[in-house]
Amino acid sequence: MSVAINGALEQGLLFALLALGVYLTFRILNFPDLTVDGSFALGGAIAAKMIIDGYSPFLATLIALIGGALAGIVTGLLTTKGKINGLLAGILTMIGLYSINLRIMEGRANLPLLREETIYTMLKDLNFPDLTIGGTTWITGVAILFLLFVVIIKLIIDWFLRTDLGLDLRATGDNSTMIRSFGANTDTTTIIGLALSNALVAVAGAMIAQYQGFADVGMGTGMIVIGLASVIVGEVLFGHMTIFRATIAVIGGSVVYRLVIALALRAGLQPSDMKLITALIVIIALVFPAVFKNVLKKTAKTAKEGK
Repeated sequence: MSVAINGALEQGLLFALLALGVYLTFRILNFPDLTVDGSFALGGAIAAKMIIDGYSPFLATLIALIGGALAGIVTGLLTTKGKINGLLAGILTMIGLYSINLRIMEGRANLPLLREETIYTMLKDLNFPDLTIGGTTWITGVAILFLLFVVIIKLIIDWFLRTDLGLDLRATGDNSTMIRSFGANTDTTTIIGLALSNALVAVAGAMIAQYQGFADVGMGTGMIVIGLASVIVGEVLFGHMTIFRATIAVIGGSVVYRLVIALALRAGLQPSDMKLITALIVIIALVFPAVFKNVLKKTAKTAKEGK
């Protein structure tokens, strides 16, 4: 059981990068960006191909980040300069990235990394001490290192969103008309926001490819839903009143989502049921706050009438 939980924890922390990227567009920019499905696979494809070709896995992950940023810029240009609806712009970029990813992978649908040195294998070789209590390993050393990495990324995002550019980005999502009246270029902030978001998503794809030992051209399918599930679940469980708290909630939501998936699979559900599980998790997370609020109102009303 602890092995499954640790595996879910490690995956949850890596997918937290995806969730943070989705948070930037979905909550900060208020932009429905479907580029995510393509940029996630793009990150995995770039990292896998470069590692197989003998490049450092760190350099491969950095190039994956740049590739994801470029994908976000394309979507941004389509919607700001091309005046294409944001949802459609993301879909068009995602479709185009499928062919690009196949080109990067030289026409192969899958690139194995099992015999290659990756960031994951390098971290395992460090033998970082596990958190063990009563003879049971609760958190592996690799998971602790992943957590440190994700926390650093989280703190950088928190800092950025408090800079002048970050405030412009937040204002663009809140009220683009108002911020334009103050002389801000909302086209530029939109493009920057999409670039940052997809850069994070591509890094997540690169890390997941190295973690699971292969990159697949279809590995990005449904990633936007997983990212949204992590954001929504995190907000319901941990709140999102401030940026600092919201980014913590996103990371927590990603971990909780993976733990729920792991427990569901151990309970007897099949891997093919994962999309159904994801849909149910999102539905519950969306419906629960409203139901809970109504229950509180009825309880308060009943108590008031009783008096």
